[in-house]
Amino acid sequence: QTHPGTSVTTIDLYDGLTSLMPLWLQVSGFRTKIKSIMEDAKDGIHLICFSQGGLVCRGIIATLRENNVHSLIFLSSPLSGQYGVTSYLRRLLPNCVTHLVYKLCYNFFGHIFSFCNFWNDPHQRERYLKSSTFLALLNGEIYHSKLPEWKKHFLKIKKLVLIGGPDDGVITPWQSSQFGFFDSNETVVEMKYQDWYVRDVFGLKTLDSRGDVVQCVVPDVKHVFWHSNFTVYENCIEKWLT
Repeated sequence: QTHPGTSVTTIDLYDGLTSLMPLWLQVSGFRTKIKSIMEDAKDGIHLICFSQGGLVCRGIIATLRENNVHSLIFLSSPLSGQYGVTSYLRRLLPNCVTHLVYKLCYNFFGHIFSFCNFWNDPHQRERYLKSSTFLALLNGEIYHSKLPEWKKHFLKIKKLVLIGGPDDGVITPWQSSQFGFFDSNETVVEMKYQDWYVRDVFGLKTLDSRGDVVQCVVPDVKHVFWHSNFTVYENCIEKWLT
C-alpha cells in the first residue's frame, strides 16, 4: 500500500519440516527463483529475508555472479550464528541443552540439519571451525579460494539493513542479527570488534565505511512478529524501498 505499483514476490520454498534441510541445498533452490526475478527486474530489486532466510540470502548473494540488489534487508537473522536452544529446537530435540548441541552439530551427520549449519558454540571454537561448511565460510572465519569472489559479489549490494531487538526471544544472542556474537565468556562482542569485520574478509567493513550498513534495533518485538509489525516496517524498512 505504501508503494503502489511495486511488484512484490514471496517465494514459497522449504516450508515446515523442509526448513530443516541443509542450507546450501536451500540456497540452491532459492537462488534459481531469485535469479529469474532479478533478470526480469532490470532496474534492480530489494531483498527482504527473515530469520534463517537471512542466511539463505547471504549464501545466494555470495554465490550469484551477478546481482542487482539495491537494499538487502535482514529481519532478525542469526548472521553470526546461534547459541541458544529455542522452543523450535526443543520440538525436534525435547531434552537438548545448549552446551551439548555441538555434539550433534559438529560432526558429519549434523550437517543434514539447517540449524547445525549456523550453530556457533563459543566454547567449542576449534570444533566449530573444523566442522563448519556454511556459516564460517560465509563470514570468512575459514579462508577458502572462493572468498575473494564472494566478497566482490557482496559489495555489489547498495544498502545492508540489519533489523533485530532485545526481546526477540529466539535469536541468541539477539545481537547476532546485527553481526555481533558471544566470546568464550559469553560476553557479546559487537560487529565492529569482530575479527572478520576488522580484517574486512567478506566486505562488511567496506560496506560500512561507505555508509551503507544500517542497524535498526527495535524493542518489544517477539521473533514471530518481525515481518508483520507495522512499526518495524515504518521505522526500519519503508525508507529503503525507494
